[in-house]
Amino acid sequence: MTLTVRPSTDADLPAITAIYGWNVLNGLGTFEEDPPGPDEMARRRAAILDRGLPYLVADRDGVVLGYAYAGPFRLRAAYRYTVEDSVYVAPDAAGQGVGKALLTALIAACEALGLRQMVAVIGDSDNAASTRLHAALGFAKQGVFPDMGFKFGRWVDLVWMQRPLDGGGTRDPDAPGLALSGV
Repeated sequence: MTLTVRPSTDADLPAITAIYGWNVLNGLGTFEEDPPGPDEMARRRAAILDRGLPYLVADRDGVVLGYAYAGPFRLRAAYRYTVEDSVYVAPDAAGQGVGKALLTALIAACEALGLRQMVAVIGDSDNAASTRLHAALGFAKQGVFPDMGFKFGRWVDLVWMQRPLDGGGTRDPDAPGLALSGV
């Protein structure tokens, strides 16, 4: 019953789609209100992988319990060394260390790519599990943007956290950065 974090495959898409769909319908970690279908989730995953960024899953005995990926922070060339993380865990796997294993591996993968900053944009300041997870892995809270989204009949804020990768802004980049098309 070992938890394994590995690169996602096409075969993981049904589980990824189900995990995200549950989070869309039940949580504030995403401000999306209608769960995307399998084709849209496949397109989104391909867009991340096409940029050479990591898209990981955590599985135990072949069952996907969560996934995480790093996406471009913004599509402007100056942001090419900065990514935004996304971590989603199946509801029955919450509190089992899945999120921590995924985010730890995601940070390492992004550092290996020569990236310098990782940003977490966390829906709802009451999302203690996500803010604790990020803080435990070196993210610092940079601010709260109140009333940024309206979901489940109420206004929801965003918590912004940031973590330097491999020296952050104290080092000049030594890698080409993200492949940003259409900029």
